[in-house]
Amino acid sequence: MSNPQNLQSAQILVQTMAELAALQQQQVVVYRRHLEDLQAQTEQQTRVLQNFLAQFGAAAIPPHLDRLKLSSEDQRCRFCGCRMGARPPAGEEEQNSNQEPVIPFQCKQEYEEAAGLVQVLPSTSDTGKRKSDLESDASRLQSPAKRQRLSMPGFAEAIIFSDVKSIMTFVHSRLNDQDKLSAFLKKKISDLEIDKRELVGVFGKTGAGKSSLINAIIKEKNLLPSGSVNACTSVMIKVEANTCSSKYEAEIEFITKEEWRDELWSFRQFLDNNKNQEKEDDDYHDAVEKLSALYGEDWKKSFENLMDRKYFKEIPEFLQSRQKILTCESVNELSAKFVKYTRSDSKQGEGNEGKKWFWPLVKCVTVRVPNNPFLQHVTLVDLPGNGDCNKSRDQMWKGIVGDCSTVWIVTEINRAASEKEAWEILESVSSLIGNGGECQQIHFICNKCDVLDDSDDLSSADIHDRIVKRNLQAKDGVRKAFNKRSKIKKHFTDDSFKVFTVSSKEFLKGKHLSPEETEITKLQGFLQELNDCHSETVNYVSGAYGILSLIQGANSRGVGDKKGRICAKLERITILQLDNVRKEMEKTSLAFEKCLADGVEKSKRSYGEKLKNFLYQGRNSGFCGVLKQVVENGGVYKPKNGKLINLNMKLASCLTDSIGEEFKKTFLNDSECGAFNGVIKTFSLNTDSLIEKYKNAELQLRFLKTEEEKMKAKLNRIIRKQKKRVYSSLTETIENIMEEGYKKAAEFRGEGMLYCMRETIKNHVHSKKDMFEQAKNTMLEKLHDLTENIREILEKTTKESIKCSFKTDGSLLPDVSTELDMVKKHYDQLAGTPDDEVSLTGFADWVETAEAWSQTGFPRGSAD
Repeated sequence: MSNPQNLQSAQILVQTMAELAALQQQQVVVYRRHLEDLQAQTEQQTRVLQNFLAQFGAAAIPPHLDRLKLSSEDQRCRFCGCRMGARPPAGEEEQNSNQEPVIPFQCKQEYEEAAGLVQVLPSTSDTGKRKSDLESDASRLQSPAKRQRLSMPGFAEAIIFSDVKSIMTFVHSRLNDQDKLSAFLKKKISDLEIDKRELVGVFGKTGAGKSSLINAIIKEKNLLPSGSVNACTSVMIKVEANTCSSKYEAEIEFITKEEWRDELWSFRQFLDNNKNQEKEDDDYHDAVEKLSALYGEDWKKSFENLMDRKYFKEIPEFLQSRQKILTCESVNELSAKFVKYTRSDSKQGEGNEGKKWFWPLVKCVTVRVPNNPFLQHVTLVDLPGNGDCNKSRDQMWKGIVGDCSTVWIVTEINRAASEKEAWEILESVSSLIGNGGECQQIHFICNKCDVLDDSDDLSSADIHDRIVKRNLQAKDGVRKAFNKRSKIKKHFTDDSFKVFTVSSKEFLKGKHLSPEETEITKLQGFLQELNDCHSETVNYVSGAYGILSLIQGANSRGVGDKKGRICAKLERITILQLDNVRKEMEKTSLAFEKCLADGVEKSKRSYGEKLKNFLYQGRNSGFCGVLKQVVENGGVYKPKNGKLINLNMKLASCLTDSIGEEFKKTFLNDSECGAFNGVIKTFSLNTDSLIEKYKNAELQLRFLKTEEEKMKAKLNRIIRKQKKRVYSSLTETIENIMEEGYKKAAEFRGEGMLYCMRETIKNHVHSKKDMFEQAKNTMLEKLHDLTENIREILEKTTKESIKCSFKTDGSLLPDVSTELDMVKKHYDQLAGTPDDEVSLTGFADWVETAEAWSQTGFPRGSAD
């Protein structure tokens, strides 16, 4: 028995296991009763039951397998939580008795996944939660990690999820399609879903140690290649959980053939026009690097045949416009296979002649890791700093960056506060991740804190003290540097900016620092918190509890003539709450309109000076090429190194600056009060007080409460998505109006080209100076559409739920009292109990699970 300190007494253990057995026995009763009910119905309905048991019996039948005398196959499927499938004929079963059991594909995948589970770390951080999404009863639920410290991680929770899901599937099959309430309930059951994955974007220059950091945090030492290979600056790498298999996978997404053909044409034009270009030039180096990686020396001979199929023999998927999937048993095998799609060798010419690197053709690589507790609901994304000149890559980059709930900026600790590139990356994406995105926190990670100069003659204790001292100095310096970055602080508060000093090397070897001192454990704790607040079991069970409460409440006879009184009271509350929402949103619209009007006037007064500063910067010879790139790419130029150039953002800057503070206040990503000054968060039907007054209507009111919180969580997701479109509409409107001018300027060639491009851009802006007013109106229209959509969802959902709870006859609904009791016990189990009691429950689950697994004949080891 593990961790005996948590076992306060044998009596508590016996009581806990007895309660567990009683719950499981109750499951037997309810499903036997379901079977009897359905057998009395038509033959077609009986077939529905048989099909249901075949598909969901794994979760429906309780784990006392020996008591029910289930076969080993049924036992195995029960604990895989998957479909059992058809049973083989008796002869075939005997014939295969001495062979390795055959598991259906889906069952085998889930069996491998369950068998390979590893220890989930307890949460150590209070950061990372989207509090606005956790306002329901689920908001009081303890983290899954905390509940499962002594149990097999996720296993007991997976059983709860499987049980409740099978219960709701069975209830769904018993509801008819002949009345509005049943149809409403069936839709609610079908709509039970989980929240999206959290994205953590990881930025940093080549050599900052991003790959080693990610490997250390998720405890996969050799997953992302590092060392002798150079990072490709254009390929995005997602690292997430493999939820379908115990194998390591890499999914490679290519750009299209047409996009690569266009890039080849651009390379040819650039190289032809810059034959005397300095070899140190970034754009020249970028073109040569991509061409050499894929074609070796062939591109230097001729551009004519570079789309020949012979160059793509190893990647037919590129020519077929589909994704390539790599599947491996081990992490080392996968890493060796996908490296050529993400990186290039730094030792060119040392035995690598003829070796091809396909990263120039790759848009994104998604790496899937099995059985990893840090990636259950989180995706880590290794991102380029400035997007890409390829439009599809750039579009994907913008989408991912805007969806990141947290951003990690990784830089070496040496000169971290003054590291130019790291701060430039953060400034260039600040508007995309801040007002124009979903980012709640920025983590500035000072990496390689173990590296010290002149440490050969120091003792281990002295090295430790010097590292700790420098870490404190680095944190203080970075925070001071952040306070000076006004462009970043327009979007983020001091509380949303955190500094970490980490060492992947020390975390793995522990020569001078403890694991806690490396602060890798803090980042692991942060990821675990993100996972904890996205438990699909919590979300599903909470929703199921509300639905079953309504069904049973509709069947009850206790409410009677009070229905009308309760309904009228709820409708009055709804009117008042909706009026509060309307007033707050009208107030927001007026504030936005005033700010934007000021921005339009400033834009008209200052655009001439902004154009002059941009068009006449630098030496004529060097700037001509830069301006050419800008007009050919819609006003945006992304040099391989250096700052992003975006003329559209410069022209829209007065508008975005004017609205910045008001927008941040209205849609602050990490605000506890929620959007629109908290008016959606505080929207409430006061069901708790009504439950106290009308005890007989508790079940219906319980449903209304869960629906209210689900609705608010849905609205928070809509707001996070739509507010990005509202904010970006300012720059997008300017970009669309400027498009015609860019195209005209891009047509000029030869002598006088720079002069003509400058004049064309100036004349176009002068003729379109009403574009600032258009940008203002577009933003206000999108804001109006968002507020109208919010009010419509609030009104429609609330009124429909009230109507179905108190104005609809429930005489045709099935009795779900036993199911409600079962789901309520699961709900209460997830809702949180003292740690020692939870530990005992986890231990009891583990003992029972171990006994059942031993009967299946399958090993319980982790898959490699």
